[in-house]
Amino acid sequence: MIQLTQFAAEHSGPHVSLAAEEIFNVAGVPVTNAILLGVLGYVVLLAVLLRAVYVVKKNKKRGFLTKLIVWGYEGLYKTVENIIGDKTVAKRLAPLPITLFFFIITQYYLGILPFVGPVTLHETPLFRGFAADLNTTFGLAIITLVTMQIYAIRAHGFFGNVKRFIKNPIKDPAGAFEGILEIIADFSRTVALSLRLFGNVFAGEVLLVMVGFLTSYFSVAALPPFYIFELFIGGIQAYIFFMLTTVFISLGLVSHDTHDEHVSDHSPTPKTAKAVPTRE
Repeated sequence: MIQLTQFAAEHSGPHVSLAAEEIFNVAGVPVTNAILLGVLGYVVLLAVLLRAVYVVKKNKKRGFLTKLIVWGYEGLYKTVENIIGDKTVAKRLAPLPITLFFFIITQYYLGILPFVGPVTLHETPLFRGFAADLNTTFGLAIITLVTMQIYAIRAHGFFGNVKRFIKNPIKDPAGAFEGILEIIADFSRTVALSLRLFGNVFAGEVLLVMVGFLTSYFSVAALPPFYIFELFIGGIQAYIFFMLTTVFISLGLVSHDTHDEHVSDHSPTPKTAKAVPTRE
């Protein structure tokens, strides 16, 4: 990254910054270029989804975008059902990972639009991909972690969930060690979720900027294949985040204590527990 920045500076090239940059502040609260594009993403996503809901509920003729959204929603919902294995739990859980999918893919696609980067204010890019801000991806990962614990408490009870992490090392030394591993695993899942998405989005934006800079006047011909590639990567990254969120929450529903009948009665079906990986 340092070499990339130096290269750009020496050749009066594009502006590359690892962190989102402040454009202005409101009562001392900084508003970054990532937040500006993020707000635009919220507006676009709400408009598109509300339009799709209106068309479906009013039974109007569906356009391509509405058909695509409905097709995507139905596919994602079935995936959640297959992973969770319990239709009642899946119905309550599905809105979160599906919303995350549409949110991430919208923000990803907005981040690769041609005006993101070249449009500047005081030599600072006015817009930056919302998902190219580590604060955003870390926040999404924390939402997943908190949701996982909430559903685990609902499945096992508060103390039942605590017992997944904390056990008496004298009575059950192996279980106590397993609990420590579970704490480390939850932390590593949160970090991995945030860093994976941030790394891919940020790398994609830098790739487009550098290709445009290096190809100069030929960028009109050079960039389209990279834009198509980023559209593909954006869909993949949104789906991976959706899948990992669903799998991590399903792991929280699985009881590791086979001797606790109370917990076992509230666990999801054993088929689901075997179907999902225990480590990322």
